[in-house]
Amino acid sequence: MAQMRVIEISRPGGPEVLKPAERPQPSPKPHEILVKVAAAGVNRPDILQRMGHYAVPPDASDLPGLEVAGEVVTAGKTFKVGDQVCALVHGGGYAEYCVAPEVQALPVPKGLTLVQAASLPETFFTVWANVYDRAKLAPGETLLVQGGSSGIGVTAIQMAVATGNRVFATAGSDEKCAACVRLGAAEAFNYKTKDFEKELLRATGGKGVNVILDMVGGDYVPKELKCLADDGRLAFIAYLRGPKTELNIDAVMRKRLTISGSTLRPRTVEFKGQVARSLREKIWPLIESGRIKPEIYKTFPLEQAADAHRLMETSQHIGKIVLTV
Repeated sequence: MAQMRVIEISRPGGPEVLKPAERPQPSPKPHEILVKVAAAGVNRPDILQRMGHYAVPPDASDLPGLEVAGEVVTAGKTFKVGDQVCALVHGGGYAEYCVAPEVQALPVPKGLTLVQAASLPETFFTVWANVYDRAKLAPGETLLVQGGSSGIGVTAIQMAVATGNRVFATAGSDEKCAACVRLGAAEAFNYKTKDFEKELLRATGGKGVNVILDMVGGDYVPKELKCLADDGRLAFIAYLRGPKTELNIDAVMRKRLTISGSTLRPRTVEFKGQVARSLREKIWPLIESGRIKPEIYKTFPLEQAADAHRLMETSQHIGKIVLTV
């Protein structure tokens, strides 16, 4: 059986536990395509998985990597051999070959390289599923993105600006805040030097925003409830400051607030396929017209995955980190 280069998690731990290895090429199931990987995105769940804090679903590869771009080598119903695609995968992205459910693959947007395309799926699927599907952001509404310089953040800012929304963001340095504004945010607040609650209420004339995308949780939540307008929606996708918080139910009732959250990986292939169709129809044209651009901070060869993880753990990056194969 043909072998391929991969990066394995040799045991739970720091970046040094990521080790190059050889494994048999995976075989696609009937609904899957096999992709010769040119690039794979690095995401926070990869780091949690490496540390042993993120249980791999029983039907998923134990190799890290949730998004890839490359060339189709085993055709499906939609894609033929040689087509260039990017795909959201169930693990296994840190490898020369990776299987993907065909409905979770999208054509590489015109004008983009495979490296740029590899930076799209994980964040674009997440933002669409939470900001548009769950929180129902409508054109003309306002959005606050917590962690605006992260991979998710730069995607959410650009996507919402391109769909006709006024966007605000928080980030941890003046340089990162400047990057958020460059990407289209009306204002960005340095949470280390400013109170984002006061700043946001000032910027919105006391009204607050319609939707908040939150990956911080913890002690941010009481402030976020004050930052939401009437009928506002708060969508959780992570909790970097902890999963527990204090909730003022009176504020939720008075302002008719909706609080939701989700994680993408356990969702069904059918659900992810639906998100892929929405992205193809609504967002891919905005990428191809240049209104949304991939924001890649740095690339590393596959063998240097440990260095890519070290960089992500510093949180210095603005945008995405990508491995090249």
